[in-house]
Amino acid sequence: MTDSIQTTAPVTLQGMLWPERGISTEGKIYFRLTGAAGLSQRQGKIITGPGGKIGFDTAFNLFNYGKFRKFCGIEDILLSLKGRGRFELVVYQAQREKSADRIYNEIFSFDENGAFSVDLNEIIDRQRGGILYFELTSLEEGELRDALWQTRQQPLRQPRIALSITTFKREEAVRESARRFDEFVRTSALAPFLQLIVVDNGQSAEIPNSDKVRVIENENLGGSGGFARGLIEAESLGVTHCLFMDDDAAIHMPVLERVWTFLAYALDENAAVAGGLTMANHRWAMWENGAHFRLSCKPRHLGTDLRDFSQVLKMEHESTVDAATNFYGGWWFFAFPIAAAGHRPFPFFVRGDDISFSIANDFNIVTLPGVVCFQDADFSDKESLQTLYLDLRSHVIHHLALPNMEIGRVALLSLPPRFFVRSFLQLHYETLEALNISFEDVMRGPDFFAENADMSARRADLNKIRKDEAWKDLEGPVPAEKIRFNPNSGWVRLLMKLTLNGHLLPFFSHYGNRRVLRAGERGRIRETWAAAQITYLDGSGKYFTVRHSKRKAFRQGWRMARNLFRFNGRMDDLKTQWREGYNRLATDDFWRDRLNLDQPSATAADHRQASAD
Repeated sequence: MTDSIQTTAPVTLQGMLWPERGISTEGKIYFRLTGAAGLSQRQGKIITGPGGKIGFDTAFNLFNYGKFRKFCGIEDILLSLKGRGRFELVVYQAQREKSADRIYNEIFSFDENGAFSVDLNEIIDRQRGGILYFELTSLEEGELRDALWQTRQQPLRQPRIALSITTFKREEAVRESARRFDEFVRTSALAPFLQLIVVDNGQSAEIPNSDKVRVIENENLGGSGGFARGLIEAESLGVTHCLFMDDDAAIHMPVLERVWTFLAYALDENAAVAGGLTMANHRWAMWENGAHFRLSCKPRHLGTDLRDFSQVLKMEHESTVDAATNFYGGWWFFAFPIAAAGHRPFPFFVRGDDISFSIANDFNIVTLPGVVCFQDADFSDKESLQTLYLDLRSHVIHHLALPNMEIGRVALLSLPPRFFVRSFLQLHYETLEALNISFEDVMRGPDFFAENADMSARRADLNKIRKDEAWKDLEGPVPAEKIRFNPNSGWVRLLMKLTLNGHLLPFFSHYGNRRVLRAGERGRIRETWAAAQITYLDGSGKYFTVRHSKRKAFRQGWRMARNLFRFNGRMDDLKTQWREGYNRLATDDFWRDRLNLDQPSATAADHRQASAD
């Protein structure tokens, strides 16, 4: 196969996604079947009888024409179907804050080759853009095998993409991801343009190298170091784009074709694609469709029900506008042009590296229908003393180091107390100590991060702190709850706010509530009002219990007050240090030196210059 794609025939902008065991089988996010219509997953087709209907008013198989017109300049649109039988086809165009228009309604039969195509150019409303979707009604026995949104316009470029997966001691998950990728590229027409790099921070994955899969054993410098290494290796291959992915972020592999096509047609050479993420326990619910950052992470379209087409339309219309400068994409799936990555990952180890990478670089970030990851872990269950240590320091650094994230003195001073107060009210005193250390580490300056890129010393320090908040095996029955004060009562909450959740009340540890909460409820303040003891339970039979302590609370509170005073006095100097240090450390030179890698060869440098040109 040559390294070019013929464009005399229509080019597919978006193919059909199907439910897939092990990824997602939430049928209503792919298509809606009513009447005499059923899916044969083994045969890869939908079989219909008279009156059977197939609807594509769905999250993963709608076509966001407005997005392709705005960001790619697509004017020419065709809908091509593959199947057998006689159908009624209705095509809809849904525009924002307006009921959908039925722009095409005809009876057709598939030809002897099982194909049918309709040119929509004369009937589509180009100026308003919007969302395209269609419905088929079977008039006899038939089947549908594929549905393709196509164009006769030429792509502007042919991206060469290296997928970079960073993994640490998740051998089974990353092996499955590598296997699925290898299987996909065997049949994809885009095989010449795709390569997988697995950066193995744990040096334990044991994945064989192949012509399409390259495994790099790497020192464990967290996600920052792993993805920095992946980017270095991608650049050495001469690719134009890199796609960062988590080892446990499962995707439908055909979305790689959607991403490739969007990047091939993108009018802006700095176009990047951020993948969405669903909730672990409900794969029909969106966790994040990209996010904004200001003082905290604000997931976009959190909780959107992907089975509800009205919610999906709202999400797609809102995501078609230009993204704000504080918009970022998570590294579970983030595809970007290497030439636009002037700033490389900063050595955060983990947490916050994807935020600063998106915001520091001049990417034009877009989300696409169906480009969504499915992870088994719930983010709310991942919160811990260590993750909050990591979150606070990265949140403060974003606003110190990135000029376009300037928020002013008062807002920046409010950031550490936001973290502190929540853990204070929840009796997480060991977390309070970790937050103080985190804040103090920020004030040590960027060189502290360079010297502690592996975070081994600090992780050991945090492990020494963790005693009450360490998960233990539950032996015996779950502790009984005792609720004397209703946390949903307005007067109880007012009293607790005035007394810092009982910390100003004498002997509160003797009569405050005893609560039992799930691990995922750690961030929910309301349940912990008036609590003097809280037991957290995870899903694997482990628990930990925290208890009211005025001594611990006010010792860490005084320490935070001192830190805020120091930070206020040094803020201007710290901004200068961090802006210089960020520019110095978020570079290839820093990572090559830290990873003991040679400087790039002349060939790699030529590739980089060619990409920049």
